Amino acid sequence: MERTLIIFKPDAVQRGLVGEILSRFEKVGLKILGMKMVFPDEAHYHYHYEDISKIISRRGEQVYRRNADAMLEGPVVAAVLEGVEAVDLVRKLVGETEPKTAQPGTIRGDYAHVSYVHVNERSNSGMPNLIHASGDAHEAQLEIAHWFKKSELFDYTTSHEHFTQQTDRLKKK
Repeated sequence: MERTLIIFKPDAVQRGLVGEILSRFEKVGLKILGMKMVFPDEAHYHYHYEDISKIISRRGEQVYRRNADAMLEGPVVAAVLEGVEAVDLVRKLVGETEPKTAQPGTIRGDYAHVSYVHVNERSNSGMPNLIHASGDAHEAQLEIAHWFKKSELFDYTTSHEHFTQQTDRLKKK
């Protein structure tokens, strides 16, 4: 089983969409291992965006600044999800970073409809695209360790896992 981090950004929290979006992850069989509402400071976001994701190195200080400023607009909800190929599954459900290009049926495609052009013309803030999702399994491990203590993550069995594990047992026979 693979783990991934999602962060409901301030725009998702402020719009009251956390529960509705979270249920989409649960409905596909992902298990919530930990979840909390937090209001991190600039240093926390700098570590997340640069030390882990290398956003300044890859895309420049302005892109980092816009992302950090958008995240500092309010509290966020961070969650660790677990499931079969969880990172790829979550990224598929979330959709493209730019909501305008995200397909209908994805989280961003269904709940956010702004474009880079619109945001660039009207504000200095980041893209209000509701949610962050880890980019790959290695990034997910680093992000989870940054956002959660081991004591904040819980292990339990869901009814969905019962069927997934049953399938795995049948394959071994």
